[in-house]
Parts: sequence; C-alpha cells; structure tokens
Amino acid sequence: MSKWMRIQSIQELNDALERSSSQPLLLFKHSTRCPISAGAHKEAEAYLNGTPREDVTYGLIYVIENRDVSNEAAERLGVKHESPQAILIKEGQAVWNTSHSKITKAALQEILR
Repeated sequence: MSKWMRIQSIQELNDALERSSSQPLLLFKHSTRCPISAGAHKEAEAYLNGTPREDVTYGLIYVIENRDVSNEAAERLGVKHESPQAILIKEGQAVWNTSHSKITKAALQEILR
C-alpha cells in the first residue's frame, strides 16, 4: 500500500527530486490550518487508499511547519506556491500541477493512470 513520505528538510526534498529521474513523484503541499487544504488532503488520501500507482513516490510537505522546504520546492520546480497544491514531477521537472478544490481523487486518478 502506498503512503505519504513526509518531506521535512531541503535535503529530503533534494533526494526526492533526484529519485524522480527513475520514479515519478507526486508532491502534495498541505496547510494544516486551512479547511480547503484539509478537504484536498482527504481527496488525496482517498486516492492513496484506493488503487494508487505503486511505481510513484508520494511526498508530503506541511507548508506551515516546513515553510523553507515549501519555498524551495516552488523555486526549484518553477511552480508558483499555492496551498493546497499537488505537483507531479518526472526527472526533476514539474509536468503537472493543480491546487485547491481541483485536487480530487478523480483528478489524481486521471493524471496518474
């Protein structure tokens, strides 16, 4: 079963981005203080609790607790920071992203099939 890999340091972010050259990374940026983010997180959890792709790494950044990591991800990937936000990364590059209420189980199933 797939689970979130919590990313709490810039080194962990660097490692995850490096691994995306051999395995896609779905990065979820989550605000623990935002009800919209809580809803998006539930949708992402529903995806993971269903039949997620096992060949994808699922990374989770808490944007308030690890703001430096969240900002580094935005800068490195060239994706304007939003929260909540889902970013699909392949070979170190963002290839898709969405935010807020557009983060749904169905949207994740679609992009990851």
